[in-house]
Amino acid sequence: MSNALSIFNNRGQDRRKGMPFFCPYHLGIKPGRRTAERRTLKRGTPEYVDHYAGHLMLCAIAILFLSFLDACLTLDILAGGGEEVNWFMAVLIEDSVEKFIAVKLALTALALMLLVIHHNVQLAGKIRVWHLKYMILAGYGTLIGYELILLTLIIV
Repeated sequence: MSNALSIFNNRGQDRRKGMPFFCPYHLGIKPGRRTAERRTLKRGTPEYVDHYAGHLMLCAIAILFLSFLDACLTLDILAGGGEEVNWFMAVLIEDSVEKFIAVKLALTALALMLLVIHHNVQLAGKIRVWHLKYMILAGYGTLIGYELILLTLIIV
């Protein structure tokens, strides 16, 4: 009799599968399987959550780091004879380098906080705000590459 009861009592077993390293669900490549009625009824309203996915926070931290790297490389380019085109940042650099870096990072962090809060908002078609964050990350990566090319031209 105890064997029959142990067959039906499977609550101690963990039935969840392990999460693979590369998961297309997290990157938004493959949609989730849960498409219940509550998800289809609220098509126009974004969902705000208290806990954000790790890849979104990693993207935000990477953007903030690349913004700091952009500020440092900009100062190196200016020291090598370059010129700041953005008049607002040029005024900050003339006033104080510390103020320039602080304002640049504060503006970037404020914009990132707004983007993280509204990460599920649909912009146009199927493009959401979190897609925009990845585009910003790619843009910063391109900018850092361009600044490194400028630095090599200044050194040569």
